Amino acid sequence: MNTVIIVCGTPGSGKTTYARRLSAARHATLLDIDIVTERLVRIALAESGHSRDDRDSEYFKLTFRDPIYDTLFDIARDNLAVQDVIVVGPFTSEIKNHDWPGELSKSLGCPVEVHYVQCPPDIRKQRLANRGDARDRAKLKDWENYVLYYGDESVPVFEHVLVDGANSTGL
Repeated sequence: MNTVIIVCGTPGSGKTTYARRLSAARHATLLDIDIVTERLVRIALAESGHSRDDRDSEYFKLTFRDPIYDTLFDIARDNLAVQDVIVVGPFTSEIKNHDWPGELSKSLGCPVEVHYVQCPPDIRKQRLANRGDARDRAKLKDWENYVLYYGDESVPVFEHVLVDGANSTGL
């Protein structure tokens, strides 16, 4: 039976870099939230009169968050018959739910592993600045409040693999 591996953590923590390496090592399908949904989200935000780069407002979270995650898991479900699937996203609310891995496993009909990528805020800030993505500008402009949103960057409340995102090798 194939497995879904969730790679989660805060923006700039190294999720995508780690997931790419893990995907290659496991010969798994890689579904990164930004690659899978970004074009459609930008269009939808613009058409609804909002900034194409908004990823932090209540409007974005209430309108797009659940459908984005649902889409990732629909695609994962479709690929599980062939191989393991790695899903990359922040999953900030889900990591606070003790039952989430079990619920997800039941929904997908397969085992679920969660890999949490953790990285100090100063490194994350530098990475966001270096990647120069427009959707990171608001985070960088109000960094102190942005960091407060994530609190102490608590790890998931359930069993998980802890990944040192400051370590560029990741694996």
